[in-house]
Amino acid sequence: MIYWQIFLAFFIPGILGYGGGPSSIPLVEAEVVDRYHWMTSREFSEMLAIANALPGPIATKMAGYIGYMQGGILGMLIALFATIAPSLLLMIVLLSLLLRHKDSPRVKKMGVFVRPAIAVLIGILAFEFAFESAEKIGGWKTLFLAVVSFYLLEKKKIHPLYVITGALLYGAFFLS
Repeated sequence: MIYWQIFLAFFIPGILGYGGGPSSIPLVEAEVVDRYHWMTSREFSEMLAIANALPGPIATKMAGYIGYMQGGILGMLIALFATIAPSLLLMIVLLSLLLRHKDSPRVKKMGVFVRPAIAVLIGILAFEFAFESAEKIGGWKTLFLAVVSFYLLEKKKIHPLYVITGALLYGAFFLS
């Protein structure tokens, strides 16, 4: 019975909490504190503070902690699955719908409009990363890494995994 309650406590906020973790926090609190009485408001706020201090999505950290406290390892796994299940199911349904209609002129037209938007978003992200890097490690070092990475990727056709690993090692040994 506890495992079903854990599942519902995180699945329902996952469905209703549009926008991810921050929007689902009050919904999880309503389930955990008010409905099932697994925590007090103070305990929930302390858990939330600790979860916010750690890297990663807030909803999965809350689910992992509360699920573990209520049902051990299996409870943690159920809570984590219940948290990601709504998004996972929606992605599967939408992807199957998209694949079923991939030859439709409307779907093809949608792809024509979506690709440039994605390219612009990735370009903006790249510029933000470049400016942040230049600010933190210096413009010349950032330019050096960019030029060497471009050369290795485009001219030497080295796999991106090796270029990224090399840049990480360069940063670890020469920029710290």
